[in-house]
Formats: sequence, C-alpha cells, structure tokens
Amino acid sequence: MKIKFDPDLDFQHEAISSITGIFEGQETCQTNFSVVPLNYDPKMNLGLEKHYDLGIGNRLKLLDEDILKNVRDIQLRNGLAPSEALDSMNFTVEMETGTGKTYVYLRTIFELNRLYGFTKFIIVVPSVAIKEGVYKSLQMTKEHFRGLYENVSYDYFVYDSQKLGQVRNFATSDSIQIMVINIDAFRRSFTDPEKEDKANIIHRPHDRMNGSKPIDFIKDTNPIVIIDEPQTVDTTKKSKEAIASLNPLCTLRYSATHVDKYHMLYKLDSVDAYERKLVKQIEVAGIEVKDEHNKAYIKLLKVDNKKNGITAQIELDIKSGSNVNRKPATVRSGTDLLDVSGGRSLYDGYIIEDIYCEKGNEYISFTSKPEIVQLGQTIGDVNPDEYKRLQIRKTIEEHLEKELRLRSMGIKVLSLFFIDRVANYRWYDESGNPQKGKFAKIFEEEYLRAIGKPKFKHLLEGMEPETAVSAVHNGYFAIDKKKDSTGAEILKESSGEGKTQADESAYQLIMRDKEKLLSFSSKLKFIFSHSALKEGWDNPNVFQICTLNETSSVIKKRQEIGRGLRIAVNQDGERVHGFEVNTLTVMANESYESFAEQLQKEIEEEEGIKFGVVEKHLFANITVSTDDYTTSYLGTEASAHIYDYLKAKGYIDTRGKVQDFLKSDLKSGKIDLPAEFSEQEGQIMSLLKKVASKLNIKNKDNRETLKLNKAVFLGEDFKQLWERIKYRTTFRVDFDPEELIHKCAEEIRNSLVVGRARFTYRKAVAEINRGGIHAEEVMEREGVFESQDYELPDIITYLQNETNLTRRTLVEILKTCGRLEEFKNNPQKFVEQVSSIIKHQMRLFIVDGIKYEKIGDEYYYAQQLFADEEVKGYLGENLIESQKSIYNYVRFDSDIEAGFASRFELSDDVKVYAKLPTKWFKIDTPLGSYTPDWAVLVEIDGQEKLYFVVETKGSLFTDALRPTEQAKIECGRAHFKAMGNDVEFALANNYEAFSTELSKHGNPQ
Repeated sequence: MKIKFDPDLDFQHEAISSITGIFEGQETCQTNFSVVPLNYDPKMNLGLEKHYDLGIGNRLKLLDEDILKNVRDIQLRNGLAPSEALDSMNFTVEMETGTGKTYVYLRTIFELNRLYGFTKFIIVVPSVAIKEGVYKSLQMTKEHFRGLYENVSYDYFVYDSQKLGQVRNFATSDSIQIMVINIDAFRRSFTDPEKEDKANIIHRPHDRMNGSKPIDFIKDTNPIVIIDEPQTVDTTKKSKEAIASLNPLCTLRYSATHVDKYHMLYKLDSVDAYERKLVKQIEVAGIEVKDEHNKAYIKLLKVDNKKNGITAQIELDIKSGSNVNRKPATVRSGTDLLDVSGGRSLYDGYIIEDIYCEKGNEYISFTSKPEIVQLGQTIGDVNPDEYKRLQIRKTIEEHLEKELRLRSMGIKVLSLFFIDRVANYRWYDESGNPQKGKFAKIFEEEYLRAIGKPKFKHLLEGMEPETAVSAVHNGYFAIDKKKDSTGAEILKESSGEGKTQADESAYQLIMRDKEKLLSFSSKLKFIFSHSALKEGWDNPNVFQICTLNETSSVIKKRQEIGRGLRIAVNQDGERVHGFEVNTLTVMANESYESFAEQLQKEIEEEEGIKFGVVEKHLFANITVSTDDYTTSYLGTEASAHIYDYLKAKGYIDTRGKVQDFLKSDLKSGKIDLPAEFSEQEGQIMSLLKKVASKLNIKNKDNRETLKLNKAVFLGEDFKQLWERIKYRTTFRVDFDPEELIHKCAEEIRNSLVVGRARFTYRKAVAEINRGGIHAEEVMEREGVFESQDYELPDIITYLQNETNLTRRTLVEILKTCGRLEEFKNNPQKFVEQVSSIIKHQMRLFIVDGIKYEKIGDEYYYAQQLFADEEVKGYLGENLIESQKSIYNYVRFDSDIEAGFASRFELSDDVKVYAKLPTKWFKIDTPLGSYTPDWAVLVEIDGQEKLYFVVETKGSLFTDALRPTEQAKIECGRAHFKAMGNDVEFALANNYEAFSTELSKHGNPQ
C-alpha cells in the first residue's frame, strides 16, 4: 500500500501561503555565478584561459521594508503578534506533531519555485532519525508533487561527505535541488584554521574539489534553509554559526515546540489541532492498585541538608481514622515510622538511622532493619513486574478491542511500547543469539491469554495462537558490537537516540517499514522501542502507547503522545477522519489526572500557550465587512482597544487572566463591549469562550481580609444571639456491651465484602481547549491482583487501637461473626472493613445513649474571638458582601452556603447572622468535634425574637448523609437542647426548608 496525500487541506494551505507571502512583489529570477571546475588546478598555469561552469542560485530583490510589510500582513491575517522590525530573515511556523509539518515545508519548496523561481533548498535536521524520516517523506511524496506541479524537475539527496559530487551538482543544476543534512555534518571547527584537520569535511579544502571547500559551493547558491526541529538544531552558538555559514537567503523554522520564536508567521498549536480534529483524540488510562497496604511501603522522595538540620521527605502509608492512604512525610534521624504511620504495626522497627545527602548517592537507612532506600527507590511496593504485567495486559486488551472494530474499515491497529532498557525485551547470549527478555515473555503470556477469548478468534487470520504471538510483536533497537579487554566481541545497548551508526541502521529499518507496517500483509502489530525515541518516527496507525519505564526519568508527555497523534489511514492509504476512529489510548504509569496536569504544564512551557489568558492581539484578525466585499481585519490597534476595555470592566486582570465576571456574562450570552464593535460581538464572544472555558483559577490579587462590621458585632441583637449559644457542654454515653457485640457480629456476617487486592483500570478522554486540558473519565474496570507476599498482621491489636474496645469484646465479635477465614484473602481490607462496621454500630449506640450537660456559666466561647480571628477569601469566588453579618463579607464554602447568605441578606425577618467559625467554635462529640454552619436571629412581626443554629446539607434525608455526619448532627441537636434556653436547631438544604421552621412561629418573608 501507499499513503495518499490530500492536497486540499485548508490549514496546510494557510501554513504554505504564510511563507510564500513573505516574498509577495518579488519577480521570478535567479542568479548565475562561477563554479571552479573539478579538473582545474590553480597551482598549474599552462597559459590556457580559465574556464568556469555557471552555477544557479537564489536571488532576492525585495527591500526590507517591503518584506516587513508582508510579514505584518501575514501575522494580522493569522491573529499573531506583529513584528516591530525585520531584525533577521528567520521565520517561524509552529505546527502540532501529526499535522503534516514535513509535507507543508516540502510543498512550500515547490510553491516558492513556482511563484519566484527559487531553486536551492537545504533541510537541516538534528538527528539520524529525522534525516531518515525526511528522506522517506521525499520518496513517498515524489509522485504526488510531480502530479501537482506538472512534472517539474527536481532532485533530492541526503548529504554524504563521501559523495561530494552531489554538492557540485546542487550548485550548478538549474532544477529544484533539495539537500537534507544533519547539523553534526557541518557544525564542527569550521572557522578555526588551526583545527581544519578536525573540521567537518564540508569545511575543509578537498582534492576532489580542486582545493575548494564544499561549503563554498553551497553558500554561493544563497539557499533557502529549512530547519526541522530548531529547538534541537541551533540551540548553541556553534550551531547558529554553522547555519549562518550556509549564507541563507532566509531561514524557515518548523516545529511544534519552538524555543526561539523569530517572526512567527503561522501557528497551529496543540489546542488548535485538537479543536479542528486534525490529530487523534487523547485517551489516558491509568492503573492503580487499591487496598494493597499489607507491607511497609517507603519511598525516598528527596533529602535536604539545610541550616536547621538534615531531613528527608518520604512517602509511606499513613492511617487516618479507619482508612490507610499513601502520603508524604518529612523525617529526621531518629524518627520512628511507627508513629508517623499512625501506629501501623507494619512499620515497627523502621526508625530512621542515617540520611545521606551526597549528590548521586542519597539514601536513608534504619536502626533495626536491613533495607536501604535510595533516592527515587521504593520498598514494600507492589512488585514492579506485576504492575507492568497489568499495563501490558490492558494495552493488549485495548488493542484487540480496537482491532475488532476498525479492521472492517480497512484500518490496521498498531501499539507502541516504550522501554528504557533494551535487555528487558531482548538480550544476547555469549554466542550473540537473541533471547527473550522479561517484557517479551510477559507480552506473549498475556497475548495468548487475551486472544483466547472467542470474540477475538477471527483476528488470528487462520493461524494458531502460538504461531501468531511470535509474529505480532518485535522491537526496534540498535546493538553496538564492541570488544572487551581480552579482545572478545561483546554486545552493548545503544543510546536509542539515533546518533550512532548502529542506530542509523535501526532507524532506516523503521522508515522503510512505515507503509509496510500499515498493511494487513504485515503481521507485526505490537512494537517495542527505546524510551529515548524522539522526533522522526511516528506512524498514523499507532492507537496505543504504553510506557514501561523502570527508572525515575520518564519520557515527556508531549514526546510520548507525539508518536501516535497522526490521523489513521486505511488499506488504500487514505486518511480516515473523526474521533470515533482516531483515539489514541495512552497507558500511563500514573493516574490520568496527573498525566493531564503534566501535559498541560508541558504545553504551557513548550508552546507558550497561556491557558485562560486574553492577549492584546487576540481580536486582531476578526473580519470586518467592507463596501467592496474584500476581506478586512480589525487590526492590532482595535484589538488592543477591546483588551483595555475588558480590563477596565473587570472582565480580565492586569495580566489578561479571565475573571469570573467575564465567564458569568459569557454564560448569559451577553457581554459589555464598546459600541463600535457591536457588529463583531459574536466573533469576540467566540474567541473569549475558547479562552475562558472551564477555568477554575483563583486570582491572588482578589484575596480579601474580612473586616469586622462593628455595628452588628457590638449591637444588642448579636450579643443576645451569642449569649444563647456560647456555652460549652460535656457528655456521657450509656449502652449495653453484650448488645453491641451481637449487633457488630450480625452486621459483619451480613455486610462484609472482602476480596483479594484489586487493580483499577481507569480511562479518560482528554478535552483540550483554550481553558486548559481536562480529563473526563469514561470507563473504569477492576480486576484481581493476585500477589500475596505479605505477613498477617495482629488483627486484635489493630482493632483495639481503632475502636478502643476491649480485647475480650473484639474476640467475641470475630468469633461470633463467622467470617474470620476471609482475613487471609486481604488482611488490610478485612481489618479496615471490620473496623468500619464496628465503629458504625458504636455510633448508633452512641446517638441513642448520649446525654449532654452544660458545664457551667464560666465555660464558654468568648465573643471577642471573632475580632481576634483573621478571615480571608476571594472576591467574586467565595465572598458575598454583607450588611447583617459580623464581617463586611461572608465567606462561603459551597453554593448551598452562598444561597443561604444571599437570602439572609434579603429577608426582612433575619436581623443578624454569623457563619460559625470551625477553627474554634467546636462541640465535643464521641466522634470528634462538630461545628454547625450558622447562628441566626429572626424577628417575627417586629416583636418575637427567635434564635436558630442552622446546619446546611445537600440532603435532608438521613440515609443520604455519611454516618459520622448524621451522628454528629444528632449530637449537635442534643448539645443545644441541653442549654435549656430557647435556641432551635434546624437542618436545611435551602432557605425554603429553613423558612418552614420559621413558619411554625409566624409568617416570615
């Protein structure tokens, strides 16, 4: 099969015309120059007339001011910030990976020749991989371009220092000449005569060039230089000098991730590409092992040697309440992890002995345990190979499901595994024979397991599973042959970065097989490659990418997904568009939330995208209707005027960051704009919606410290309210222990669900827009995690620490429940659930048997504590201006609370109210402290005063509340009842529910 190229894609035409437009007004012309003949020796003077061949080069006649005008017009059309001056002839095109960047700059070559007669082009690349990729693209597009440009004559070649005749032909030919060259071929010692023997051949006088330097032939052509991935090519002073030595007419820079952005002329960033569906939709899947806390887990995150002493930050499993969660903690020498973990017996004996901070050799050790944990390493974790088995298993399952769906559409599905050690997939014995590494073995086991399902049977294409499994996977690696000290030949892994000769042969194989891999005739479907594989290889039908890293260094997210972003092709070589087909599943070694967060961070850093920020030139390319029906744009001045207006209205802050006020007006469908732009309101709103969508960013500049409303705080109404609710109480609980044992055992027998530890496989679709990257979960599956390499903990001691019940009581509960045998399946999960059930039953007994008593008149919360507390919030986010509360604003923590505060302000019956502070206003309960939400004084008919304490919850149904919440609310009700005054306790989910309570005493508004 052959990949077909669509010549009519609008975004590619936009990118091409953005470059050709630089030279608008240039006449079609070339320049002739003399080339020293190969058979001419300047040292021999035989009296003969010297003869020179004519070379053909590019010539530019436009003035700088003409080029600058063209550049600014292009930028205006494309909505980019305008260049102030033509300080260089470097021009930048930014195109997201997978959108056809190579095709665009190759076709730009033909357009520049057609329009202006330019013939000499040099494509500079950073690596062997990209060099081979460009050369393959030139081969694949040959028929396509000849058909588009009437069989125009052109030649292309990869620079080879052993074939200098190609350089002479490049200079003398009058047809289009395209040279592909690696930056390493001409960047070394080209300006230092003393180092000429070490310089690249291209910079050395050469006998085969009659004493001339090959570079001299090139520079006289005044070539147009195209840099592929400039962020890798010309990042050093030497590289920049090397590019300049080519004497370029101009330099065109193409990448998805530019560092230096000279005269940006076209930008199709990752957000644009996603919104226009020019690349695959990204779907991130993560595997998390749950309920596997049966060993002492410790990971060393970092060490510090500061003035206040040597510390380390570790991650460990910490018990909080009845749950165990993995959290970071800072430790010093002598820290007992038994205490840090919340008393988990698994950590008994793990006392920090030594924290070693030498760079590159950081570790921690323990006083009575043999383990040493180095930086980034972990003990007590899930077996890494078991985790990677799960990753491989789910990648195979995803692959087969897509293959089942897409094969009938003529689309072959490929999956790509990144590994960081080649030996994990393939290693070589002493005789040099290849052997299967652990990943190859795991893959084959899991593939046979998956393909055995009846629904996948026809995917075997008549082969037996054992035959198919050996054909469907392979690895692309380079192996360098070396010799050891005895002279014996050894095999060594290459870097995988495409820089050595061994790498070159491997990458040539990848490029040659690009189209073959897409064909059903090739059985290869699963590709294992080195994690260092960067730009230069991708395949449109890669639908799954799985990263099987063993080291702490991880492949960049953008680099990772870039290998599979291209739109898929069918067996006819035609692109098949639409997200229903084009979904790239990334099997991440982290949660999809973390993946999306890191991906957004990389896009912000590498592309300069400011998510949620309006830029001054954002509206410059909005079209304006004209009398002559020509296309006109608002322009940069008008765009800046709109920007300033939005800032003055408070829609954006001083840095252009979108505010909630703007999001609110956009939601309502109407924004306040200057009258002269009323006709463009729809276009302006459309742009603002793209920037503002789904933002949830707090603006530090809007942080406000609340001030006391002294008129309320010192008023008689609030004093009377506070006098009734300020007192503290004590409580006692009476219940029958034997009845508790019976209830707990019965509940464990009926409700306990303890299986083996399981893994959770979650998948989410990444939505990418100007507001950021948002992962929305679309699927979750679970399976059993089969490893059981742990010791059984002391169950009675654990439950005693959790519940404070006696050992006799706990033994009786476990003996009576009849479920103790399941403890061995998953010890930690068993004790967690049993503990939770016991505590739930204890809560019920507590609520039924609790009695509160007022301690005395001298124990209370002083009103002055309100004045002493510093309360802060964010304007427009969690603050409501107040006239009736004790502060000038009320801070709310939910939409429900915001609704209550707004109605309190509007109601004629509510005289004063206060949000009760959780920091210090606490009611003691057997389940921990509790704070209701509001204290409210209501006046009925101007005479009767009612005092309320209000708890606001999303539901009034007790079975919708968490058991602890429900029990604490009942304790709160008992607490205020014990005051013996006229304070009412109300549970409400909105103001209307609260009004129902008020209506019992009158007719509130």
